[in-house]
Amino acid sequence: MIKMKLDKSNHLDLIFAALSDKTRRRILMLLLEDDMSVTDIAEPFDTSLAAISKHLIVLEKAGLISRERKGRISWCKILPDALRDAVIWIESFGQVQPFNLDALEEFIALNLKGNI
Repeated sequence: MIKMKLDKSNHLDLIFAALSDKTRRRILMLLLEDDMSVTDIAEPFDTSLAAISKHLIVLEKAGLISRERKGRISWCKILPDALRDAVIWIESFGQVQPFNLDALEEFIALNLKGNI
């Protein structure tokens, strides 16, 4: 059980580390549209193909994309459930009620008017 929690925690670390870079987030946005070759992914970026390949390795290790070679071309696709663990983790914080500034202002106006 503890090992499973560590594995999930390590997986979340990989996901959030991969998402922390704007180039990798842009790559994921491109792959939302369709599967793409590495050279097609690299085209809109002002960086080398080697640098894009390194970004793709990080995304692949995080389980966010998969790569497949077809002949001489390497194709990338986003994995449909790739962000499930991260979304579940983030949503766990949604149980806290949002802070209502309007209600606070009304409370102050009604209860603390002369004390401020």
